[in-house]
Order: sequence, then structure tokens, then C-alpha cells
Amino acid sequence: MRPARRKRVTRLPSRRSWALKEPLAHKARTKGIYLLPNLFTTGALFCGFYAIVQAMNLRFSDAAVAIFFAMVLDSLDGRVARMTNTQSAFGAEYDSLSDMVSFGAAPALVAYEWALKGMGKLGWVAAFVYVAGAALRLARFNTNIGVVDKRWFQGIPSPAAAAMVAGFVWVMDDVKLAGTDLDWPMWCITLYAGFTMVSNVPFYSFKDFHFKRSVPFLVIAAIPLGFGLVSQDPPKVLFGVFVLYGLSGYLMWCYNAMTGKQTSVVKAEASSESGNDSSPQSGQ
Repeated sequence: MRPARRKRVTRLPSRRSWALKEPLAHKARTKGIYLLPNLFTTGALFCGFYAIVQAMNLRFSDAAVAIFFAMVLDSLDGRVARMTNTQSAFGAEYDSLSDMVSFGAAPALVAYEWALKGMGKLGWVAAFVYVAGAALRLARFNTNIGVVDKRWFQGIPSPAAAAMVAGFVWVMDDVKLAGTDLDWPMWCITLYAGFTMVSNVPFYSFKDFHFKRSVPFLVIAAIPLGFGLVSQDPPKVLFGVFVLYGLSGYLMWCYNAMTGKQTSVVKAEASSESGNDSSPQSGQ
């Protein structure tokens, strides 16, 4: 007779082994929040909130300057995160929320309090169009990462749009012109910035510019010249620079259309992979 086979007994892990594994699993699920880049993002958020408070106190020049400071801090947080290898999903989401306050709600409220309030429904509709354009612009940017050519922005970026709105308020307030006398120009600029943010017009992103790359001597010599020009009259110079940038996308779009070049900034391989998908994300 064959010997009877022994039944295989499955042993359950002891309580001690579970106690050892639980801290390891909890540690693996924990996601860290990096301090350094988020400090810059928090600073930009504070500048946006400060601009709103100053606009409510009718100190419009201070509000416009705060928005420009938010632009500087917003341009640094991403670069600092990449240089220190501290990128995170939390930082990306926090940056988008900060941009919505600093470059969405703050410029719209500044423009409304300065000039648009006296226009009634037309005034707050223009301000809302700008806020909605900033929100849609940020949402599309987050979902189109990896689809849009990184050398170009799809629509004007929200910091540049905010600079056009806040820069106009800064210049006019600096020359002592009241917003009630410039309500229609402010209305046009606000709508232009809002609609341009959600357009498909290409704007140069400067993301292919690297600080480690060697440059001609004239570029180094032009840097102090630029600082000197800005120091002569910051409101007019900065507003003029961003107006030119706000028009550059339409000039580039017209040039590409006349020369037969592709006017869309969506990568060709991304468009081919999407097939017949007609969603806004892949069909632009």
C-alpha cells in the first residue's frame, strides 16, 4: 500500500509579522511635500491675495505691482523644483491653484474695481470672461502636457494675460488718469486677454532657453541695458513688453497661415494617435 499523502497546511502569518509589515506599507503610501518650491508658490499666492486686498482699498498701483511680483515668484517655483529635483504632483496642483488666484481672480477684480464697476453688467461680464478664460487655460494646460510642443504655449499664458490687465491699470494710475474715464479701453483689454488665453494661437514659451548654454557676448551686454530701461519707467516699459508679447502670437499665427506652415502647436504624432477623436483636448 502507498503511504497516505500528508495534507499541506497553510500557515497564516503571525501577528508579529503583520506588525512589522504595516509600518513599511504605510511608509510606502506616504507622499512627501517639498518645502523649497512650495515656498515660492506660497509667495505668489500671497501676492495675488495682497493684490485683491489692495484693490478693495482702492490702492491700484500697489495691486498691480503685487501681480507682477507674483509673476516673478511663479516663474521661479518650477525652475527651483527642477534644479533641486523636488517635483511632485502636489506642487503641480498647488501651483495651478495659486495661478488661478494670482493671475485669474486678482487681475479681474483689480480691473473691475478700477474701471469696470461703473459699466454695470458689461463690466462684471468682462471680468467674469477673464476669470473663466484663466480657469479654462490652466485646466487645458494641465491636461495637454506631453501633447503640445513645449516650445509654444497654446494661447497666451495666464501670467502674461494678467500683466496686460494689471500693467494697463498701473500705467494709467501712474499718470493720474481715473479708471472711470478709461472703462472702454479696460473692457477691451480684459476681453482680449480672456479670449486669447483660451485660443489656439501659438505663443513662444522660451522653454528651450537654457542658462547652461553659451551665448554671444552681445546677449550678456543687453542684460544690463534691459535692467536700465525697466528702471527708467517700470510701468510703461513692462506694459509695453507684455503688449508686444500679447500681439506676437497673432502675428506668428498670421505668418504661419500665409506661408502654409502648421498653425497648431499640437504635436503631429499626438494628433495621429488620437485618430478621429473630436474632443477639445486632441482636436485642437
